[in-house]
Amino acid sequence: MAATAFLAGALSLAAQEGAPVDTALVVSVDVSNSVDAPRYRLQMEGIAKALEDPGVIDAITGGSAGGILFSMVTWADTPSFVIPWIRIANKADAFAAAKRVRTLPQQGGEFTCMTRMLRSVNDKIVPQVPAKAARILVDVSGDGPDNCNAEESIETVRNELVNNGVTINGLPILLDTPEDSALLPKAVPGGKHPLEQWYREHVMAGPGSFVLPAQGYGDFERAIRQKFVIEVSGLSPPTFSLTNFTR
Repeated sequence: MAATAFLAGALSLAAQEGAPVDTALVVSVDVSNSVDAPRYRLQMEGIAKALEDPGVIDAITGGSAGGILFSMVTWADTPSFVIPWIRIANKADAFAAAKRVRTLPQQGGEFTCMTRMLRSVNDKIVPQVPAKAARILVDVSGDGPDNCNAEESIETVRNELVNNGVTINGLPILLDTPEDSALLPKAVPGGKHPLEQWYREHVMAGPGSFVLPAQGYGDFERAIRQKFVIEVSGLSPPTFSLTNFTR
C-alpha cells in the first residue's frame, strides 16, 4: 500500500511538472563590476517585490493555463543558473519564489558578458523548459552594453534564440552619468538614451519584443513589475518611449 501511494504521488508530481503553462520566463540580471552591493540588492528586492505584487500575481494566474514557469540567471564574466525552472501557479508559489530571489548571494565578476549569457540560455536553459509553454521569454537587464569581446556576435546568438521560438525583451538601467563608451550609439539631443538604443538594436528580438527602461537603479522595481505584467499577460508591448535623453 505504501509503495502504491508513493508511486501515485510520484506520477501526480510528474504530471503537475509537465502541465502546460502560459509563459516560461527567464530573468537574467547583470551583476558585473558596475553593480555594487546596494545596486544588487535593489535588483533582487525589485524582482522579489514584483513577484509579490497583486497585479503580477493576477497576471500569472489569469492566463488560460493558470501559471508560468520562472527561472533566473545572474551574469558577469560567466552566467550562473541561480534559480532553475520552478512553477508559479498561485500566491504561495509567487511568495516562495520571491523568498528565493531575496536569498541569492551576489556573484562576482568584472565584465558585462551578455553574449555568453544568451548562449548559455539558448544551449542549456531553454532546452530544459519542463513543460509546454505558449511563450518563452528572456528578460535581459543591465546598465551597460556587452563589453566582453565574445567569440561570436550578440546578433548571432540573439537570432538563434528567436529561431528556437524565444522572445527577448530588454530592461536597460539608464544612469545619470552620460556614457562615453565607443560601444554605444552617439547620443542625439531629444532622442533615446544611448543604452536604450543599444538594447533596441542588439538585444530585443522576436514576436512582440520590447524594451522598457528603468531610470536608474531606484526605478528598477517599477520597471520590472510593469514588464512582468506585460509579459505574463501577453499584452501588447508599450508603443511609447519611457525616456527622452538629452546630453
